[in-house]
Parts: sequence; structure tokens; C-alpha cells
Amino acid sequence: MSKPDPHRPGREFVSRTPPAVPPIYLSTTFELDDTSYADIQGAGGLHETWYSRFNNPTVHAAAAEVARLHQAEGSLMTSSGMAAISTTLLALLRSGDTLLASRQVYGDTDDLFVRDLPALGINVVRVDAFDTTAWERAVSEHQPSVLYGETLSNPQLRLLDIPAVAALARGVGARLVIDNTFATPFCTRPLQLGADVVVESVTKFLAGHSDVIAGAVTFDDRELGEEIQRRLITFGGCLDAHAAFLAWRGMRTFTVRLAESCRSASAIAEAMVGEPGVVHVRHPARPDHPDAGALMDAVMPGPRGAMLSLVLEGGDERSLHVLRRLKVALEATSLGGVETLASVPFNSSHFNMTLQQRRDAGIPDGLIRLSIGLEGAGVIAADLRQAMA
Repeated sequence: MSKPDPHRPGREFVSRTPPAVPPIYLSTTFELDDTSYADIQGAGGLHETWYSRFNNPTVHAAAAEVARLHQAEGSLMTSSGMAAISTTLLALLRSGDTLLASRQVYGDTDDLFVRDLPALGINVVRVDAFDTTAWERAVSEHQPSVLYGETLSNPQLRLLDIPAVAALARGVGARLVIDNTFATPFCTRPLQLGADVVVESVTKFLAGHSDVIAGAVTFDDRELGEEIQRRLITFGGCLDAHAAFLAWRGMRTFTVRLAESCRSASAIAEAMVGEPGVVHVRHPARPDHPDAGALMDAVMPGPRGAMLSLVLEGGDERSLHVLRRLKVALEATSLGGVETLASVPFNSSHFNMTLQQRRDAGIPDGLIRLSIGLEGAGVIAADLRQAMA
């Protein structure tokens, strides 16, 4: 250990050998040298660690883990999933451009499309996510600059034909942005299917412990990634170093967590078929899923995800009553934690829709959305049965 400097205290406490886990670099600023100045003056400070809104070693560690899971060239960490989505779209779109997006998107993403982007002069056109012919017709008619969709819709768990939509985007020189939060890179890697950018709420399955808010933007095109990074710096949506460490720590168990949760979700789906009072079971692994077959095999060739939807007799009132009787699953919004989470769309994720609007969106009365955790398939199935009894 070097001799302490009374004028610069604490800087000598650095391990001689690398640590087993990345340090949490809470420092907002770092000492400058000629290399730092060259990067600042030449590339706008995108590459060197000199100020934590631009770059931070702990944040880089988390970003590198996201990129590794996607087998991608690079990733950026953001302060939330919505920061990832909004920053990416504002980097790719200009006033007068057209965004072609699916109707079935996360509620706050929908607010961005309905309220905020039009106010900035961006034309937003919506299509049914699962109607490839509608995508083709809209691309031809509107010549969009960006196409946007979600791998799996919430809570219908319908699948987007990413390869087909990616081909349409390439045909007009547009970028395809995919929200892969529900599917995760364990089930789907959209960049390998033709997407240009993947956005995700790291809060959910990636971090996986319901204790951190974070987002990620992942890409193979470094130049495109730097364009988004510049907006991230300008808009200030950078991730805090401590949150980045929690996200990194969660991702270290990502594969084993998702393997167990996906297995449990598939087993619970099978167990619920035929249960008294259960009208319908929706899980991508089931043969009666509307997208089963060639599309499912192409987009989700292996595990089929840890999200599960049940439709119960008795409508929304009955589903809420069942929800309140659960003893293992937690009545809560969000998803992707080690604990099983249960919610009903009418009073949470889709509260701003009327009953008819929910029906038109393919969300039937009495639907319960489940994010399957690690308690075990038998335990969760038994909990559902006792709540429905």
C-alpha cells in the first residue's frame, strides 16, 4: 500500500490484484490525463472514464453483462426501461419522421407514442402487432424511419414475427427497435433475428430481485450505439453506479434463474388446464397458443418464458377475489423477480382502458397475469388451486 497523501485522501486504497466482483465506483469524476483530453476533444468523451454521466466502470460492467447475454457488440445502461425506450427513439427520430409501432405495447410506452412523440412533430402510426400484412401495408404507405414492437405482448403473450418485420424495415432503410423485456435474451435474441436495437427493462428478469430500477439498450452497430449514447448523455438518463452493481449481481444468476422459472411456468400452465373455473391458459409453450408452430420455433426456439396468463370464470371481480386469496404469489405489479408476482390488468397495467377497449385489445375479462418465480411449480400450482377453491 502506498503512503497516504494528506491532500488526496483514500486514493491509495486500491487492491493490488483484481477483485472477484466489480467495485462500486461512486466517484462522479476521475482524474484527467492526455488520453482523456484526446477522447473528450475527439469523440466527445464517449470512451474514456472521466465523468460518471458519460462513463463509469461499474456501469460498464453491467452493460458488458447485458451484451454478453445477447451475444451482442455492445450495450448501454439507463436509469429505467422507459429511459432506454425514450432515449433510443429520440436518438433515431426527427421532427417529420414516421414511427410505425404496434398497438400492443407497455402502458407508458403507449403514452410516449400518443402524447409525447407527436408533440415533437413525429408522426406515429399504429398497427396490430400480430398482423404481418398490416405491417407490410403500413410500411409501404408511410415509409417509416423506425419500426417498434415487443417480442411478447402484455398480458396476451402473443408473439411478434421479428424476422418478417425486420425484413420490411430493411426494405425501406428503417431501423427496427424491439422491447425484449418479457422474453429476455434467455428465450430470444432479437438482434440475431434482424432487429437493430433491443431495449429492455433490466428491472425485470435481467436483474431479477425486485430491488433495482434500470434499463438497457443493446446493439451490434457501434456507430448506432454511440449515437444513442450521445442522447443518453444529453438527456441525463444514466444509471447510478450502485444500481448498476445490483443489476450486475442479479445478472450473474440470470441463466439458472430463468431456466427454473421457465420450467415452472410451462409446468404450471399444464397443471392449470382443465382446472375447475379456468377458462383458458396462455403460455407460449402450449400447443394451443395462437402463434404455435413455425413462428414460435423461429422466434423462441428453446425456453418459452416465465410469464403465464390465466382466464377465470366470473370475470374481473372473480379474478381479483382469487388474487387476494393467494398465499405464495404476491399481488403486485412488475415482473421478473425471484418471487412469483400476480396482477389483474383492469386495475394495474391496463387501468386506463375501458372494459371494451381491453376486450378489443385481446384482454378478456377475468385474466390474471403471473410472473413465475423460484418457489417451485408444485408450490405455485397448489397456491392457485387453494385460491380458486
